[in-house]
Amino acid sequence: MNLTGIPRSKNKDGVRYFGYPNRSDHATVPTMPITMHYGSKVRFPPAETASAEGLIAVGGDLGSERLLEAYRLGIFPWYSAGQPVLWWSPDPRMVLFPPQLKISRSLRKTLRRGKFRVTLDTAFRAVVDACSAPRRNLPGTGTWITNEMRDAYCRLHSEGYAHSVETWQGSDLVGGLYGISLGGVFFGESMFSRTTDASKVALAHLVRQLEAWNFSLIDCQVASAHLFSLGAEEIPRSDFLDLLGAALKIPGRPGTWRFETQPTADTP
Repeated sequence: MNLTGIPRSKNKDGVRYFGYPNRSDHATVPTMPITMHYGSKVRFPPAETASAEGLIAVGGDLGSERLLEAYRLGIFPWYSAGQPVLWWSPDPRMVLFPPQLKISRSLRKTLRRGKFRVTLDTAFRAVVDACSAPRRNLPGTGTWITNEMRDAYCRLHSEGYAHSVETWQGSDLVGGLYGISLGGVFFGESMFSRTTDASKVALAHLVRQLEAWNFSLIDCQVASAHLFSLGAEEIPRSDFLDLLGAALKIPGRPGTWRFETQPTADTP
C-alpha cells in the first residue's frame, strides 16, 4: 500500500522504516477526520473511521499517555517537520508473526559466523539518532523523525515502553531498530544499517526473543518489499485490530530488556 502517493523506491541511505521506506518524503494531507489540540483530552475515534489514505486525526501532542493510547488502538504518528502531528491507521496493515520470520541463506551464514554483537536497550538514543540521520545521497535532508518525535520516544524508553536492538562491530554501532512494546505486541518504528545484514541480524535476534516471551504480533505498519522478504504479510485492518486486542491481553514486559535467547543458523 502506498500512503498519500509517496514513491516506493528503495531508500539508498541504509535507513529502512517499518513499512515506510521513504518516510522522509513529505506527506500529502488528505481530508482530516478529526482535529486534536495540544494537551486536549479529545480521544481518538475508532480506527475504522480513518480516511481512505489511513489518516484518522490531526494535531494533538506526543505525550506518553496519548502515544500509548494510540498504539493500543492501532494508530501511529507520522508527519514531517513543519506539519501538525498526523495520526494513521492504514488498511491493509503489514504485520510479522514471529514464527513466520524468514531467514535467507546468506543471513543464516552471517548468524552462524557471529560477526556482530547484538544488544538490547543499550543505546536507544543512538539508534533513534541513526534512524533519523539525513540521507547520504541527499545532503541537507532529514527524515520523518523530528526532534519532537525523538524526544517522545526517548521518554517512552525511560518509562520502559520503547526498546532498541543494537548491532555492533567492535565498538561501532552498525545497525539496529527500535519500537514500542505493549502486551504481547511489538510496534516496529524504524531500523537502520551501515553494513550488510546489520539490521536483519538485529531483527532476527529480536524476533526470536519475542517468540520466547510469547509475543504474538509485530506491527510493521504498511508494506515494503524488504518486509515481505523477511516473512511479513498484509492483513485487513479489521483482522489486525482483532489480533491487537487479543495480544494486548498478554502480560507486558515494561522496563529494560536483555536477551535471554539467541537465534541459530537453523532458524527457519
